[in-house]
Amino acid sequence: MSSLSLPLEPESHAEVPADAPLAERLRPRSLTDVIGQQQLLGPGRPLRTAFETGRLHSMILWGPPGVGKTTLARLVAGAFDAQFIAISAVLGGVKEIREAVERAQAVRAQGRRTVVFVDEVHRFNKSQQDAFLPHVEAGLFTFIGATTENPSFEVNSALLSRATVHVLKPLSDADLLELIERARALLHSPPLAASAAQRLIGYADGDARRLLNAYENLVQTAMPAGGGAGPDQLDEALLERALGEQLRRYDKGGEQFYDTISALHKAVRGSDPDAALYWFVRMLDGGVDPRYAARRLVRMAAEDIGLADPRALRLTLDAAETYERLGSPEGELALAEAVVYLAVAAKSNAVYAAYKAARAFVAADGTRAVPLHLRNAPTRLMKSLDYGRGYRYAHDEEGAFAAGESYWPDDLAAPPSFYRPVPRGLEIRIGEKLEELRRLNEEAKKHR
Repeated sequence: MSSLSLPLEPESHAEVPADAPLAERLRPRSLTDVIGQQQLLGPGRPLRTAFETGRLHSMILWGPPGVGKTTLARLVAGAFDAQFIAISAVLGGVKEIREAVERAQAVRAQGRRTVVFVDEVHRFNKSQQDAFLPHVEAGLFTFIGATTENPSFEVNSALLSRATVHVLKPLSDADLLELIERARALLHSPPLAASAAQRLIGYADGDARRLLNAYENLVQTAMPAGGGAGPDQLDEALLERALGEQLRRYDKGGEQFYDTISALHKAVRGSDPDAALYWFVRMLDGGVDPRYAARRLVRMAAEDIGLADPRALRLTLDAAETYERLGSPEGELALAEAVVYLAVAAKSNAVYAAYKAARAFVAADGTRAVPLHLRNAPTRLMKSLDYGRGYRYAHDEEGAFAAGESYWPDDLAAPPSFYRPVPRGLEIRIGEKLEELRRLNEEAKKHR
């Protein structure tokens, strides 16, 4: 258990410059200092076990910003007395990888291990990621990558197969509150009002770095520049002055962006107008372009409402046009109206399913000839070749339906059925009509 209190580096808290950012001054120097991530660091959990057994392994640390990915990588190196080499995938490249290899080779000759940490590893291209493989396999160094993106999509499968993925979670409210208390003790700052603490925690949104940066700004705003007594309490008014315009919590373009869209789509599909409105407003609050939201609503109308309520598609298109006319914020109300309508509308994915089934059938079936009676005959030659011969014009038939007529290729023995209306909304009537048309077809076939 002694490894749990091994220092990260030879430095201690006292050796961190006094003017360093608060987040750096409070960076954990041992596992016991880490707040949160108990799913990895609790008794019997993967990383805790690795520390206790001394079994160092390559890993990918996947989680949102400010949850301790870099800290854990440093703790790993410190606990095993390994050389720590950090590479930023944003700023680094092949040159930095080559230098890391050379440094690792130098200390291995002295019997010391190396940890190579790549921050934002998803920013490296395939060849850069592949450059690590032979050295990881040879045991030259232990590779630790940090990413905010799903490694299944952003990290090469070869590298992913050689590293254990550890998922880090956003810090809970209780975790962030404990962090505030540590910050207050270090800065000797006035107590934080409960309402201000809750707003600060909500603002941080699970991000420890964001919380500490905001808290440090709050204390600096509250305390007199020339020293002297500050306020007895840090309240919401001071917090608003310190934060200014709130930074968006919406991770536009990242995984949270697509997760929120997915939540909106599922709430609409699940017929929950309140939840749908919540996720829609979350998207707008996060800075998403309302035009993009409008496009997603049009897709939902076609995919999940379909012919159960054909008005939904027209309504979403009208909402998108209204937004173009009015802009924000007035035009957003039209989009909100569309969100609620889609949520409460009758649902059917029958057309969506039929379209996908038809595409799959055609892709597997190959190309069949168009029957002669279905071909157009604009020229005399085409007519002489029997193009269009025998075609029955539906409008000339009773009920505008040519009972018994076939519109499939002649050599297709058993035509498939793609479209199956659901018993909801307008598709109830569509289904009844199709049943009647099938009956008429069967009757016509009997009398041939």
